[in-house]
Amino acid sequence: MDYDFGDIRAFIQVVESGGVNAAATRLNVSKSQLSARVARLESELRTKLLHRSPRGITTTDAGQRFYVHMCEVLARMQEAVDEVSGDESEQIVGSLRVAAPMTFGTAHLGPVLYGLLREHPALELTLELDDRYVDLLAGGYDLGVRIGRLHDSSLMARRIAPSRRVLVCSPDYARHNGVPETIEDIQRHDCICYGNASVAPYWQFAPAEEGGPPRQIVVRGRIHLNNGESMRDAAVAGLGIAALPAFIAAQALRAGTLIELLPDSPPSADAIYAVYPQTRYVSRAVRAVIDALVAAFEQPPWEHRGAG
Repeated sequence: MDYDFGDIRAFIQVVESGGVNAAATRLNVSKSQLSARVARLESELRTKLLHRSPRGITTTDAGQRFYVHMCEVLARMQEAVDEVSGDESEQIVGSLRVAAPMTFGTAHLGPVLYGLLREHPALELTLELDDRYVDLLAGGYDLGVRIGRLHDSSLMARRIAPSRRVLVCSPDYARHNGVPETIEDIQRHDCICYGNASVAPYWQFAPAEEGGPPRQIVVRGRIHLNNGESMRDAAVAGLGIAALPAFIAAQALRAGTLIELLPDSPPSADAIYAVYPQTRYVSRAVRAVIDALVAAFEQPPWEHRGAG
């Protein structure tokens, strides 16, 4: 029997999205159409693939085995496409679904990806920008960008750039409130806190001595924002002190609308990573994007004088 790969892809998307509703939204099809595809596949296979309940879906034992095998089959198909297309040209054929933080995505990631799209007309891209944590597997993403410390061991990762962090406030805030002379002094100031933090806001700083533990303080403030650009703008407005990635603060620092505080005791640096699900095969498109990001950020543009 010939099976419809559209039905198989629909089943895979339902599994990875955790339900029909989310899968239908991501595929831009109706719930009824997606459910019908999965039902037809189960009928053709003569086995139940999914357990359905008001709380969502889970795979049956047969469904889980089928999912794993089909993911391998689709990966091999993509590998074959990559190999054949590579024989005739250097063009990349395929589609990519990428997730990244909002500010880094608009300011730095987007231009790199758009350059690749100009070079490879057969490459399709879906780029979703969100400062909240995104589950790559559940969302069906091929690639993600993460900033900070990595915690998900189910993902492969490649470091693409350092991410220096700086402590900043506006000149107006400094005139009216003074500036901290030590890390501990920060706790007496209004701080602009990151709203996506799941615990009490705290800032971590480099060790006092080489090889020592990082220093950590709990900060307090009346402003909690879930976007780095908004935090920068609040600091420029004189509303408090912020700890920001250099790629967000750099332009305001050069313009003089922000000043750096405690430059000899900076917040602990982060790193920027490209992350992707562990698979037996990484597509040419994913490899090309990662290589382009590594090349573009080998010398981070936000650290260059005159960069945006």
